[in-house]
Amino acid sequence: MTSQRRGTPDFLLLFLTFSLVCFGLAFVFSAGMAYKPSNPWYLAIRQSISIGMGTVAMFFCMNVDYRKYQKWIAPFFAGVVGLLFLVPLIGKEVNGAKSWFYIGSFGLQPTEFAKLAVIIYLAVIISKKGERIREFKRGLVPPLLVICFVCGLIMLQNDLGSTMILVLVAVLMLIIGGASLKHIFILGSVFACLGALAVSVYLLNAGTNNYRVGRITAFLNPWSDPDHSGFQLIQSLYAFGHGGLTGAGFGQSIQKLHYLPEAHNDFIFSIIGEELGFIGTSFFLLIYLAFLWRGIIIALRCQDVFGTLAGIGIVSMIGIQAFINIGGVTNSIPMTGVTLPLISYGGTSMLVTLMGLGILLSISREQNKPEKEPTKKRA
Repeated sequence: MTSQRRGTPDFLLLFLTFSLVCFGLAFVFSAGMAYKPSNPWYLAIRQSISIGMGTVAMFFCMNVDYRKYQKWIAPFFAGVVGLLFLVPLIGKEVNGAKSWFYIGSFGLQPTEFAKLAVIIYLAVIISKKGERIREFKRGLVPPLLVICFVCGLIMLQNDLGSTMILVLVAVLMLIIGGASLKHIFILGSVFACLGALAVSVYLLNAGTNNYRVGRITAFLNPWSDPDHSGFQLIQSLYAFGHGGLTGAGFGQSIQKLHYLPEAHNDFIFSIIGEELGFIGTSFFLLIYLAFLWRGIIIALRCQDVFGTLAGIGIVSMIGIQAFINIGGVTNSIPMTGVTLPLISYGGTSMLVTLMGLGILLSISREQNKPEKEPTKKRA
């Protein structure tokens, strides 16, 4: 007799999640010590509040049957779209992107919720369509139009990094969901050509002083403009160089002393490299890869198509964003200005990431469900 009780969550994923969160909090404290010298705990306390809120949200999502999110996605998606419409009108611009609502000193970034909303939406649509997802007009085009619509709203905020993450996650989910590779390749080629044309026109009209042009030139040669476009990247590379093999030691970073802007946020991996060195940073990356691998295993073991797609979407959202962040600060790819999930300072990012992991843990509970009801002892 199959048990109706829910199983236990995956404790390995839970352990790895909180290990990374605690590690990130420690480095937010270290990187943020110089942010407000009169109160070195300022950023760490604020991050602790975000972690507390995210933990509550994670345990809530973990204790809800993940199948119920199929029913809740419509109002959640509509609410997120409404916020995306409002941000360009009444939002606040931070670092060149108008992506924030502020309530006092606390900010809310609707784009982060949009990533999770699109993941759940795609998981619902693909699982319902089944084999019809291989059809071009009735299968692939409708979800692509929705994705383009959401990405267009995000681009109105001048947030290229989040748009890239959303597109890559969506394409991955469509491929895993069974969409025709030929259709995706043809559409991808068309969009790539149009995108290249649009970027070329933009770069020609923007001039050399535009910050997006500066990011490209900084990637190619940061020392060509060391005082402006290449400044952040050069300081980031100095941090890794100072860290060497064994690191300068926890709390001993020099670059965080107002040499490296956003040391607690986009460039926190640079501070990790400086203080822990190559050996410590490699160990951290191994833990992060183990965390992502465990998430993939949970998603693939799910017997439900919706659960598998939602799980893969959540893990890929975290993994792709981490790759873009680490690649940017190490000058492996052009900078896009995204945070390192679970590690960087950022309330909305932490909240949404932990919510997504709560859904993944809910999926894992179905796999750990007891096969039989416990037999009652006779008196």
